[in-house]
Amino acid sequence: PIEIIEEIQKLNEDPKITAIFIQLPLPESWCTNQIINTVDPQKDVDGLTMQNINALWQNEEGFLPCTPKGIIHLLKEVSIPIEGKHVVLIGRSNIVGKPLIHLFLKENATVTILHSKSLEKTKIMKTADIIVSAVGKPKWITKEMVKKKSTIIDVGITRQNGKIVGDVDLASVQEKVSYITPVPKGVGPMTVAMLVENVYEAYQKNQKEE
Repeated sequence: PIEIIEEIQKLNEDPKITAIFIQLPLPESWCTNQIINTVDPQKDVDGLTMQNINALWQNEEGFLPCTPKGIIHLLKEVSIPIEGKHVVLIGRSNIVGKPLIHLFLKENATVTILHSKSLEKTKIMKTADIIVSAVGKPKWITKEMVKKKSTIIDVGITRQNGKIVGDVDLASVQEKVSYITPVPKGVGPMTVAMLVENVYEAYQKNQKEE
C-alpha cells in the first residue's frame, strides 16, 4: 500500500529515527520486496534490502539478517568448529537459507543446500557435521537422518496441538547428536539479540555521522 511506502520514506528522512524494521510476513497482496527496499539501507536493521544483501555477497560492510547472524554467533559462542566442516542447509528462503550460504562460506565451511526438489536428502544429511533446518515441517528430522555427534540448528516453527514445535524430533535426535537447539527458546532469542545489536550499531553509525 502506498501509505506504508510513504510512511517508511518519512522515517528514512527523520534524523531521530536510526533503525527501521519490517515485521514479516506481510499480506500476500502487498509487494513485500518493494516495501523492504523502500527502507534506507543505513536503517535496515534486518539486513534485507538489496544493498545489504549485496554487501553480504561481496563480503562488504552492511547489516546482516538477524537469524543467520544469530546462528553463526551461537556456534562460535559454544566453540563449535565451522571451518572445513560440512554444513547442510535445509531451506532456501531469502531470510535464512540464502544468507547462511554466504556466512558459512565466509567461515570456510563446505556448504550443501537442500530444498523440496532435492534428491536423496537423508543420504546427504547423514554426511553433515552441522545441519540447519528452516522449512516448517514439524518433527520430520529423526535420529536415522543425522550423523552421530553432529550439531543440529532447528529454525523451523510450526503450531501442532496447541504447541510450538520445530523441524526436528527433539526427543529422538538429542540422544545421538552433540548439540541441538530447542524450539522454542533456541534460535528465536538469538534472532532477537542480533536485532538489538543491529539497532545499536545503527544508532552508533548515526552518532558518528552527526
